Amino acid sequence: MPPQPQPPTRDLDREGLSDVDLAVELAGTAGRALLELRSGVGDLPADEVKKRGDAAAQQVLAAGLAVARPGDAVLSEEAVDDATRLDASRVWIIDPLDGTREYSEGRSDWAVHVALWEAGSLVAGAVALPGLGTVLATDPAAVTPSRDAAAPWRMAVSRSRPPAIATGVAQALGADLVAMGSAGFKVAAVVRGEADLYVHGGGQYEWDSAAPVAVAVAAGLHASRLDGSPLRYNQPDPYLPDLVVCRPEMAERVLTEIERVQRDVQ
Repeated sequence: MPPQPQPPTRDLDREGLSDVDLAVELAGTAGRALLELRSGVGDLPADEVKKRGDAAAQQVLAAGLAVARPGDAVLSEEAVDDATRLDASRVWIIDPLDGTREYSEGRSDWAVHVALWEAGSLVAGAVALPGLGTVLATDPAAVTPSRDAAAPWRMAVSRSRPPAIATGVAQALGADLVAMGSAGFKVAAVVRGEADLYVHGGGQYEWDSAAPVAVAVAAGLHASRLDGSPLRYNQPDPYLPDLVVCRPEMAERVLTEIERVQRDVQ
């Protein structure tokens, strides 16, 4: 049997633990539990590995939040949505395992997302990249490396199913496509300077982008919907299908090309 994940062992209800520190600790703990579990699954089918990974990480995050912030609401991909969150002032938005396919294949391009929405805004967040042994957070914010202004732009895209809007915009910008796994990992690639932009259209929910967007904005990057409007969280319907994350100096041109590409395909 693979090892069973354990809830966080540190005293999560101690005084003085900030929301950001809690997000980092929980995301990191879930990530380590996922690595431990994966190392012991042997020849289990990929679908079973995905299922066990989702459940294990959900257990860690739910248990930790119940101890540390028992009065807060939670919106999770792996739990039934409780509508009482709509009246809550604080809602944790979590994706216990973003990139189950990559996780089950033994790859590194997957993530754990933990974000806090409070009174209308994302106020804290962490994205664990367990395969890289790192956690990105809103405080201290990541520092995105500078880039060679003469080099082609690099767009992070899905390695298996890049949306048409992304490939169309990449062509319009003359950007090189950099294929990788989960949504959180792609946003993290922009934060880490391994890509310059990420454009997505279709098939995402609030938990796919909340923590990555919080981290990206803290790092000074642009984040919006495809039309440039704000990303809004803790909505009645958590479906939030489109996303743009890029270096701020690129935002105007990227949004202009998105509008042009969308107009041309209509």
